[in-house]
This record gives sequence, C-alpha cells and structure tokens, in this order.
Amino acid sequence: MNIKLKTKIGAALLALTIATTPAFADNHHAPMTAAEKQASFERDRADILAMAGDYKVQFDMAETTSWRDDYKPIKAKISGGHESVRVIKDTGTEIVLQHLLVAEHGGKTFVIKHWRQDWIYQPSSILVYDSAGKWVNQDVPQAQRPSHWSQTVWQVDDSPRYGGIGKWKTVNGVRSWTSNGTARPLARRDAVRNPVYDHYQAINRHQPTPGGWVHWQDNTKMKSVDGKAIPYVQESVLNTYRKFDGYEVSKADDYWSKTQGYWQKVRDQWDAVISENSGVTIKEEAHTGTVISARLLEMGTEVSEGKITEAAAVEEARTLIQGATGKRSTPTASTGAASSSADY
Repeated sequence: MNIKLKTKIGAALLALTIATTPAFADNHHAPMTAAEKQASFERDRADILAMAGDYKVQFDMAETTSWRDDYKPIKAKISGGHESVRVIKDTGTEIVLQHLLVAEHGGKTFVIKHWRQDWIYQPSSILVYDSAGKWVNQDVPQAQRPSHWSQTVWQVDDSPRYGGIGKWKTVNGVRSWTSNGTARPLARRDAVRNPVYDHYQAINRHQPTPGGWVHWQDNTKMKSVDGKAIPYVQESVLNTYRKFDGYEVSKADDYWSKTQGYWQKVRDQWDAVISENSGVTIKEEAHTGTVISARLLEMGTEVSEGKITEAAAVEEARTLIQGATGKRSTPTASTGAASSSADY
C-alpha cells in the first residue's frame, strides 16, 4: 500500500472517529461566557434558597457494607419529624439557613434549634473537622474556587460540625451539589452507643426535588489507630424533606423572633474564636455534642419564655464559649441577621 493511500485511509478513519465520538455534556474545560457564569450562579442560589420552607422530614440510616470480618452492621433506623428552615442571611455570595425542629410531647409543642448550613460562593478557606474536638481553617487553592460553593454545617449550639466544597451540576436532568470527601465527628445516634469507630469520612449531596429536597450522606465509619484511619463499615443516610405545613409552624417563627438576637451573638462569639485562632478546639460528649451545648440551648428557651434577658444570656454564653475553648476574644460586628438528635 503506497504512502498516499495510507494517508487517505488514515484521514478517513480520523474523520469517522470524530464524527462518531459522543459529546460529553459535562465538559469541565469548556469556558463559559460572563452571561453563562451569571446564569449558573443565579441557578445555584435558587437551589440553595429553595431549601428554606416547612417540611415533614424522614431520616433514613442504614449501615450497608462491613469492611472487616469482625464487624456486623447494626440494624437500619428510620426516624422523622417536622422542620422549618429559614434564610437568616443572604448577601448574594453567602447564604445561611437555620433549621428549627417542631416537636410534640405530652400534648405540648416545643421548638428545638437544630442545625445550620452556611453556603459561600468561591470561598478562600473552609472550616473542617480535624480530630476529636478540633476544627481548623483549610485554605482552598485558587484553581478550585471558580463556580464552587462551600457548605459549612454547624451544630445545635452553633459550634462547628463539618465543611466541604463542591459544584452544583445538572446530570440527566437532575440538579445536585456534591461535596469533596470530608471528615466529621460522630452523630449522637452513634456516639451514645460507644461504638468501635470514632469518626466519619463522608461525601455529602443535596438535590432539589419536585416536592422539596433530599440530603444524601455516604459515610465510611472509621477508627483512628496510631495515626491511621481504619474503615469499619459503610453507611447510607437519606434525609428527605417534603413540603408540609400541617403542624404548628408559627411556633418555630415565634421562637426565632424572640431568640434570633441571642443566637446572633452566640454565632459572633464562635466566629471570633475561630477567626483569631484559625480554628477551634472544644471538648465534646456523646449526648450533647460540645460540653456547653445543653446550657446554650437551655438559655435560648429561657430567652424565648422571658425567664432570662437576652443580655444576661449573651454574657453567660460568651463566658461559656471562652471557658470551653480556652480562648478569650471580642466578637466582631455581624453583618447578618456531637450533634443533636437528628442526623445531618
């Protein structure tokens, strides 16, 4: 076969290959125009803000795969309740959502301040879980910031829980945000059992649905031994939020209207400690999360019931946080308006 014929055949094969190679919808290298970037940013914001509302929530947890011969997965657990989610800050590039549980017991309705999620667009750093009772600020490389959002999850007393970064995407017509792999402390449901594992390595995903949204967690339950993390079992957690207002929603809003000033200053104090020390270290216990969580929550209830003034509660909260962290700090002015019993 002569050289010219080989060249023609090669060119034909190349053309055929190009013509028949499928185009990938998720092309990470395709640059976006300014208008496309803005449209993507606004759609991301809409998906985050859409998580606010009133919901019936189901928490579905199951250990699925054991990674050791000497460990047997525990029985799956399903629980649920009613939860109101409110936007308490929105600067455009920062959105803060506060969750409030509305529960009934003995014929009485009561509100529990629940978890909080902070979303930041193109963050320069993220507060991440490092080890038992310790969280540190971790820089985000410049190359990983464009079009990405961080999500930081805070416990019921506004102390940190975990943080991660990811990008909102549309795959097969479904929108989702998926985090990088993140470490996190045990949830109360595990911590109170004194299990062999002592932390999670997890991937976190949020997806809007026609009637609400879902929060997926792919958790590897780990044990730290001599500086190494040993996997014990895989867990799948699916928290489903379905729009529903057939409960005393007004109780949640009433509680928040009376306590938001108190909780604002509690957040300010945590932020000040974290900012001044590039993180925070605080002792935790199985039933309450941080050792001061129970009192911080109790004071929120007392403020809402008029049993203590906001000023007195704020002063005691500041003393508790400074004492538990071993750090004295002065909170900066705010610009915004182990964990609890549920799993997030």
